[in-house]
Amino acid sequence: MRKAEINRCTAETQISLALELDGQGEAKINTGCGFLDHMLTLLAGHGKLNLSVECKGDTHVDDHHTVEDVGIALGQALAKALGDKKGIVRYGTITLPMDEALITCALDISGRCGLYGTLNIPSHKVGGFDTELVEEFFLGLTRNAQITLHFVQLAGSNSHHIIEGAFKAFGRALRTAVRIDPELADRVPSTKGVL
Repeated sequence: MRKAEINRCTAETQISLALELDGQGEAKINTGCGFLDHMLTLLAGHGKLNLSVECKGDTHVDDHHTVEDVGIALGQALAKALGDKKGIVRYGTITLPMDEALITCALDISGRCGLYGTLNIPSHKVGGFDTELVEEFFLGLTRNAQITLHFVQLAGSNSHHIIEGAFKAFGRALRTAVRIDPELADRVPSTKGVL
């Protein structure tokens, strides 16, 4: 089974995270940040990942460290669960509607990190959640998973819908990219022979 467990402890957060790539979309999330819990549950469900996250963070300061560090831990878990990446599809792309929002997500499990594109989120907060933390989450994830990730926002005026569309789209694109391609068998999907 392609799975990983990450325990990340700093002066700001204590995180225990378990990930199973070939799951059923089961999520058990408790980060202390309700909006992040909601987004991770959506990511797991649409990605068909089994994901468990327990985080105790300095949310009395704000949610920044919690959101960023959960992204880091999830990126580390993805890298560990993928191992040598033999047999994976590697690429995933989807354009996903979320009511008036329309988000394209494209990713490459490339061994090179990069977060590109811009989500034009109109409000600074959704409830108590700082919307600028969406970028921090995905930066932490891409740097540690060593994936290239692009978002293109084609439409959207509701901040919640835009963010939700991005997380759902990422889950769906990731689901495609980590799938085992029977035609690749035990080969790494790169002409270089390594990712």
